[in-house]
Amino acid sequence: MKTEEENMEQKICFYEETNFKNTELGEIPKDWEVVKLCGLIVDEMNGDWGKGVKENPDFTECFVLRGTDFQKVANGDFEEVPIRFLKGSSLIKRRLQDGDVLVELSGGGEKQPTGRVLLARRNWLEKVHLPVVFSNFVKRIRISDSVCFSEYFYLYWKLLYQNKKTSLYERRTTGIRNFKYKDFVQNESIPLPPLEEQKAIAYVLSAVQEAREKTEKVIEAAKELKKSLMKHLFTYGPVSLEEASRINLKETEIGEIPADWEVVKLKDMASVVRGISWNRQEESRNGFGVPVLSIPNIKWGQVSFDFQHFLKGSIPPSKIIQKHDIIFVTSSGSLKNIGRNCLVTELPGNIPIAFASFLAVLRLKKNVNVQPDFLYYLINSHYVDFSKYTKRASDGKNNFQMKEFEEKVVLPLPPLPVQKRIAEILQTVDEKIQAEEKKKQALGNLFNSMLHMLMSGKLRVKFQTSEEGASN
Repeated sequence: MKTEEENMEQKICFYEETNFKNTELGEIPKDWEVVKLCGLIVDEMNGDWGKGVKENPDFTECFVLRGTDFQKVANGDFEEVPIRFLKGSSLIKRRLQDGDVLVELSGGGEKQPTGRVLLARRNWLEKVHLPVVFSNFVKRIRISDSVCFSEYFYLYWKLLYQNKKTSLYERRTTGIRNFKYKDFVQNESIPLPPLEEQKAIAYVLSAVQEAREKTEKVIEAAKELKKSLMKHLFTYGPVSLEEASRINLKETEIGEIPADWEVVKLKDMASVVRGISWNRQEESRNGFGVPVLSIPNIKWGQVSFDFQHFLKGSIPPSKIIQKHDIIFVTSSGSLKNIGRNCLVTELPGNIPIAFASFLAVLRLKKNVNVQPDFLYYLINSHYVDFSKYTKRASDGKNNFQMKEFEEKVVLPLPPLPVQKRIAEILQTVDEKIQAEEKKKQALGNLFNSMLHMLMSGKLRVKFQTSEEGASN
């Protein structure tokens, strides 16, 4: 017997539109309308931050959503949502219902405009153990469900946000972004297909989004597996759980390790080299010269060769990236970015590539019996805490103490064949994560493409009737 979801999938039908009319939004299908956003809103409510303590029995414990919580809550994650106390009368007016749309009015960030939206969904409202409301920097809106499907409204607003339309309605005071909500909903319009088509559009886009969310969960699970696996491998070696109980361990300054492993100081295996500094006169403005890697080029586990800086003249050989270098970030306003690193496995072409002064490389010494990828995984294991070697400067920057790191870090070193096997196992897990990351990116691109095509009416979708299905 087929599930309701499988039956619905059978009823989806795509087709290209050929009959358009010109409107203020450009060409849209002839049977669509154009309506101001405000014309679809039947109720608005500003939020309430509530109290930090229960002042009297009339106050109820609630989750209070902020704009900064939108992304995680959309995936059902309430771990970081503040818990506050709201008066009973306020809770009655502000308790979220399935289909409510929340808009961030104030906050944002340097690269995060306000005007973000979140759609309240039954699946997470019913799972959480407390009522869910919204803060005073958030507005809740409800849509006329007789003419507009709330999820369609929410998705179109997301498209406007993606296209930076909301950014045109911002003002800034003392560094805080404020969204001019009233101006936005009174001036911006939405294309309105028939209600059933709105539901079909929302269904298709939700299916793509759900696939992306499932991929994210696979990635998180694979990362947790890798973390546990590293703990096991660097304690017992590449053996099964059953075999681990039979491994002969010895106690060392870094804990128990297999008896045939050594304990080695990092400085005896590798050197830490700081990147190059330069002044404005030394930088090439026409894209010629020696390309330079800077902080944005270094991702966790990957390096991007999309260069923003080029230097004139010659560069000291020590400041040129070499294959098997481990590049890491040494200065950042965010402590979690310190130590962000990757292993250089390939270099593009035969051109020399330098690295900037807020980066450093860990470079293996000659004639040491160490596998480069093993060392890369080792410094990302529980044996190394980059924050321990970081100091916060008066300007707010966190700066890595490279000499102290090089001198004090002590690591386990198994025989070379064991190093190779450990690296191979972890590389397999990394390949799985990278494949899922690519899938997630592809689904994100598909969502954005479908969002544009369906919302413009260039590609149309409908639920098939049983007769249409039979004739196909």
